[in-house]
Amino acid sequence: MIDVGIIGGSGYTGGELLRLLANHPEVDVKLVTSRKLSGKPVSLVHPHLKGIYSLNFEALSAKEAAERCDFVFTGVPHGTAMDWVPDLLDAGARVIDLSSDYRLPVEVFERTYDMKHRAPRDSVFGLPELHPEVVGARLIGNPGCYPTGAILAAAPLVHAGLVERVVFDSKSGISGAGIEPSATSHYPNMSQNVIPYKITSHRHVPEIKQELGLLSPGIGVNFTPHVIPAVRGILTTAHVFAKEGAAESLQDKEAVARIYSSFYKEAPFIRLADGAPRLGAVRGSNFCDISFEAERESDRIVVVSAIDNLVKGASGQAIQNMNLMAGLDQRTGLWFPGMLP
Repeated sequence: MIDVGIIGGSGYTGGELLRLLANHPEVDVKLVTSRKLSGKPVSLVHPHLKGIYSLNFEALSAKEAAERCDFVFTGVPHGTAMDWVPDLLDAGARVIDLSSDYRLPVEVFERTYDMKHRAPRDSVFGLPELHPEVVGARLIGNPGCYPTGAILAAAPLVHAGLVERVVFDSKSGISGAGIEPSATSHYPNMSQNVIPYKITSHRHVPEIKQELGLLSPGIGVNFTPHVIPAVRGILTTAHVFAKEGAAESLQDKEAVARIYSSFYKEAPFIRLADGAPRLGAVRGSNFCDISFEAERESDRIVVVSAIDNLVKGASGQAIQNMNLMAGLDQRTGLWFPGMLP
């Protein structure tokens, strides 16, 4: 069995990690930390886990946590993981960080989040479909939810050298804003509304540029997120514009399908959808559903992806990374369908 701990387990990603790990055949959850809830049962904040876990939240040092665990997930706020990760690594644990602290090069992180990085370490960007080196990593920077859906939508065409520019439009359920309530998540403000925010300056843009830029240096990327009156899910519409001379290639539906099938041939969680992807088809699961449609007599093809922001966009992907790092089939504990309807 793999002994696992969760640092900062009181939020949505912590609760989702616990939900998913409850039926993982190779994992034993040894600890969940929360300083403010220390001594209280995990089910106090995560009532859906009552009777599933008998764990209480603990207040531990990184060294104490690492001594009891093979793998540690850090679910603490941005800018806080860097206070945990070095000590966890030095004490022998392998770490999957669900914050932003280890997703980007130091200089990009500091510019994006306007803070000094106090503890740089080598890490792997944890998008397994693009980074097979996850297998040998000791530290994973788990991608953001928006970048996961966006990158997976466009990567095959970008890798094929067909793309000049991508404009991403994403719609997310409110759980992506975290467990703490805000004016945006207040029901009268959210209900029957679609709210764009950080319209041209969202902090996830550097992740998208980083990953697509590795596939095709100099590619143009634009991104605008919206919050919708749903709890879970991200639907991303990628407006993909062809390079000069490549528009005809994007008009060939069978050829585009072959590009996606070939690129994702070793990616069990990527599914090419029949028609537009539906959030209900992926909700609660680790799948990413993708479809595409070329605009006739144009240089644009529209690619749509759907993920659950808490699973493939966070905790499920973190477990997928852990599986690969531990030498397991990446589907272990994650191979189940979405919750339609």
